[in-house]
Amino acid sequence: MYKANVKDIISEFGGYVFVEKGERCDYCSEEFPYEGEAQATIEAARRLGVWPEPLKLYRKLIRSGRGVVLHIPTDLERQMKLKGDEEVS
Repeated sequence: MYKANVKDIISEFGGYVFVEKGERCDYCSEEFPYEGEAQATIEAARRLGVWPEPLKLYRKLIRSGRGVVLHIPTDLERQMKLKGDEEVS
């Protein structure tokens, strides 16, 4: 597969449109902004107050036996491919 250098990768945040340079796959059209371009977009979006906050998951802890349990919703369990025996942070 060949990636073409492009100057028209579009990112939208909070109604603002950002144009970045990067590469686009000729086969699947997936776009890969250059790291410096992506960082500049993130900083500009933060200054404008439109960069989204990281995912925050509020859960209630449950007492079980002698320990405390944190329930992880099924959709996140599948997305993170958790089996139930690994350590997480």
